[in-house]
Amino acid sequence: MTTSNSRKPSLWIALGAFALVGFGAFMFPAFIIRPFRYQSPRALFWAMTLRQGAPIICLLCAIVCFLLIAMLWRSSNKWRKVLLSLAAFAVTFSAVMSRLNYFEWMFHPVDSARFDAESSSKLAADEMILAVRYGADARAYPIREMAYHHILNDVVGGVPIAVTY
Repeated sequence: MTTSNSRKPSLWIALGAFALVGFGAFMFPAFIIRPFRYQSPRALFWAMTLRQGAPIICLLCAIVCFLLIAMLWRSSNKWRKVLLSLAAFAVTFSAVMSRLNYFEWMFHPVDSARFDAESSSKLAADEMILAVRYGADARAYPIREMAYHHILNDVVGGVPIAVTY
């Protein structure tokens, strides 16, 4: 595939635009939905909407980018081939990551909870907690930790529970 010199700038612009859209479709939801950061209702709405459409958007952008890269590759010098390779990596990375639930990596569950006696606890006196008592057994779960993990499986008084808020 050869292209005339007059079409090359438009091909580079198209490549940049499709690579940016493909990468943005993955990154925008990942950037907006982060732990311990305020998300406005509008931004969260758009992030969740884009998150659902990101797999197809990223795939289509990757296909177009690879076609454009194929058209530009032969006539490109070494540094432009580096740029083409970076664009290929970015859209491939985005197409793969948009299909994974990377929020499970950010909000990973607690593998094994560790509990301290009240006397040895390092929690601040004003730290908010969730408390569970069943029979003679009791547990306290710091809200700050629960805000990050969202759910914790535990056993209180011999009964399995799922602590959440």
